[in-house]
Amino acid sequence: MYKILIVEDDFSMAGVMKKQIEAWGHDVRLVEDFHNVLAEFTKYDPQLVLMDIMLPFFNGYHWCSEIRKISNIPIIFISSASDNMNIVMAMNMGGDDFIAKPVDLSVMTAKIQAMLRRTYDFAGKIPVLEHKGAILNLNDTSLMFGGERIELTKNEFRILQTLMENKGKIVSRDTLMTKLWQMDCYVEENTLTVNVTRLRKKLEAAGLTDFIATRVGSGYMIE
Repeated sequence: MYKILIVEDDFSMAGVMKKQIEAWGHDVRLVEDFHNVLAEFTKYDPQLVLMDIMLPFFNGYHWCSEIRKISNIPIIFISSASDNMNIVMAMNMGGDDFIAKPVDLSVMTAKIQAMLRRTYDFAGKIPVLEHKGAILNLNDTSLMFGGERIELTKNEFRILQTLMENKGKIVSRDTLMTKLWQMDCYVEENTLTVNVTRLRKKLEAAGLTDFIATRVGSGYMIE
């Protein structure tokens, strides 16, 4: 079973598509907040996206571009604007295929099944961690927030990854020190404090204030 996200503001049509895809054993979710499609994408963590071009607020090209900053999962555009220019534009923006409206459900299903087979027989999705709109890409050690990319050092990345994997829980200093030791022969305890301080400054500069909380005598946590 794969998770499939449908980004379509015609909820009647989206419901029909959802029912058809679920009949093939997949889990399907419809986007509800068209102001923040990326947040729904990261929360649901799908294996494939069906993306309409004409959407409220921002079009499908915009959201495809935003998704491509953090993930290489297949995106299939769906649109009544099925002229060659729109098809070319969809592919150039990072789309993997195109389905014209009115949607033929059998064609849609065949394209989805073929895309899933091609993609996941060879490679999986890019793993990410998300919290309060901050998206940590585990493949290239970068952090995205508000459409901006925040570059992290290897130690800053390991600290943030450990805290985000354990959000809501206190992570001891010893646990974080062990994480930093993974690729270094020896790390002084003061190194952890310095790296956490620098990481906090980067996060605050990007607008993520109070993202990492200190628990005196225990460690750190992301609430």
